[in-house]
Amino acid sequence: MAARRRIGLLGGTFDPIHVGHLALARAAREVLLLDEVRFIPTGQSWQKSGSGVDAAARLEMVRLAVGPTPGFVVDDREVRRAGASYTIDTLIELRAELGPEPALVLVLGSDQLRNLATWHRYRELLDHAHIAATQRGTHPLATLDAPVEALLAAHGRDALPDAPAGAIVYFRMAPVPVSATALRERLARGERPAELLPPAVLDYIERHRLYRAAAGSP
Repeated sequence: MAARRRIGLLGGTFDPIHVGHLALARAAREVLLLDEVRFIPTGQSWQKSGSGVDAAARLEMVRLAVGPTPGFVVDDREVRRAGASYTIDTLIELRAELGPEPALVLVLGSDQLRNLATWHRYRELLDHAHIAATQRGTHPLATLDAPVEALLAAHGRDALPDAPAGAIVYFRMAPVPVSATALRERLARGERPAELLPPAVLDYIERHRLYRAAAGSP
C-alpha cells in the first residue's frame, strides 16, 4: 500500500514574503515529512484592516520567492476568490479536489495558533486537516486561551498520525528573527534589507517602489 501523501498548507498575507516564511516551509517539510508545501497568499484578509500592497503584487512576490524549488507550490485560490479569505473555505475546496486520502497539514506559527479561536469556524478546521504549529517570535506555545487548550487536549498528538486530518502537533525549527512590520518600516525608509528578503523579491519591490508609503501598516 502506498504511503499517504502529506500536503503542507502555508497561508498568510506574505506582505512581503521573507526569509522567515521560507525557513518555516523548509522546516515543516523536513520535520513533518511533507511531500509538498503549498503557499497560499491571502486575498482579502478579514482580520487585517489593509495590506501594504495589493493581492496581485503579494502573489507575484510569492511566486518569485518560491521559484522552481522542489516540493514548493504556489496556490492562488484565495487571491482569485471574491470577498474575505477564510481558511475553512480553502480546506473544504482542497479536500473536494484532492479527495479523502491525502493528509492536509495546516502549518502555523505560534502567534496564529494562539489566535485560532478567533478564526471563522475554527472548530471545523480539524475535520479537513491536521494542524502543525511551531514557536514563532515571542509568542509561546504554552498558556494558550481556553478554547485552544480544549482543542489541544482533544486532538494533540506527539506526531502526525496516518490519517487525513484531525490532529494537532508541534514541531521545532531554528528561530529566524524577522518581523514583517519592521521589515515594511525599513523598506518605507528606503533601506535595502537584503538579508531578510529573497533577491528576486527585493528586486521586485525596488523595481515597483513598493512599501514606500506603507510604514507601520499591519
